[in-house]
Amino acid sequence: MSILDRIFGHSDKRNISGGEAAADSDMRKVIEAFLELNPQPIEMLTPEEARRQPSPADAAMKLLRERGTDRIADLDVLTQDITYPGAAGPLPARIYRMHESEKLHPVVVYFHGGGFVIADINTYDAGPRAIAKFGDVIVVSCHYRQAPENKFPAAHDDALAAYKWVLENAQTFGGDPQRVAVMGESAGGNLAAAVSMMARDQGVRAPSHMALIYPVAGIDMDTLSYRENAEAKPLNKAMMEWFVKHIFANPEDAKDPRINLVEADLRGLPSATIVTAEIDPLCSEGELLAERLEAQGVEVRHKTFHGVTHEFFGMGLVVKDAAAAEAFVAHELKRAFGTAILPI
Repeated sequence: MSILDRIFGHSDKRNISGGEAAADSDMRKVIEAFLELNPQPIEMLTPEEARRQPSPADAAMKLLRERGTDRIADLDVLTQDITYPGAAGPLPARIYRMHESEKLHPVVVYFHGGGFVIADINTYDAGPRAIAKFGDVIVVSCHYRQAPENKFPAAHDDALAAYKWVLENAQTFGGDPQRVAVMGESAGGNLAAAVSMMARDQGVRAPSHMALIYPVAGIDMDTLSYRENAEAKPLNKAMMEWFVKHIFANPEDAKDPRINLVEADLRGLPSATIVTAEIDPLCSEGELLAERLEAQGVEVRHKTFHGVTHEFFGMGLVVKDAAAAEAFVAHELKRAFGTAILPI
């Protein structure tokens, strides 16, 4: 009997979230591998302890190693570790590109997830790597200050600083400063949207596009997806409550439009691609964000992937829906940059 069967029962059809969603076989294998790494409940840990826990990305790599395919995980993408000037000092970043070229390439400024508290550019390596390859773009993955050591809006200030730095310095690493998009996963998806809002409000050049992967977009923890996925793996309601406890110096700060995107003024923002996962407490707010953006005149392409959980993006080598999501986002970025090959 598998770990998942022992925890959730025998059915492959239900229970991976403790709710109503059905995990597909690929995703189920990742979650089982994740549980075999014995992650402790983050909500029971200190931030320092939580940062040392195994991640779903570790589980995906475990499967690749077991299959003898981990050697291809780099996708032949070149990387370069750098620092950029954050709002309060230098911070790490990583540049991803397919090849050196005299031709300027579009750039994607990418922000990792982790609830504004945990994870870094190493944890979230697979997503930007896949987008660099399949989108034929340069991706600059930028770390940011994290709570509780640096409360909101420290991460948002760093994200805006990263975006401005890329605009000013894109040509030094082969990027086209006229074609710069923003992208992020989870908390990073929130940062990407917030950067677009701050750029609009401060008169900074707007991003060419926003790619928002299961973004943190609201503050309502009683949505349908929160209720259905209250005990989901790898993200659940208790974890989100733990993140919130550490992020804000004042509970009222959660109402800031940079956090509560679904209630924000979204007019004039760049076109957006939004990916949501069915087995994810954040699914409803991501879907609502797509609706609110469209209602306020923003061009939106949105897709909910069924049978997968939060963190599935970037797992294209082990989860078929992740490969489909990566291709979807890469195509929409190409469309926004004007590099998509149109059908004859």
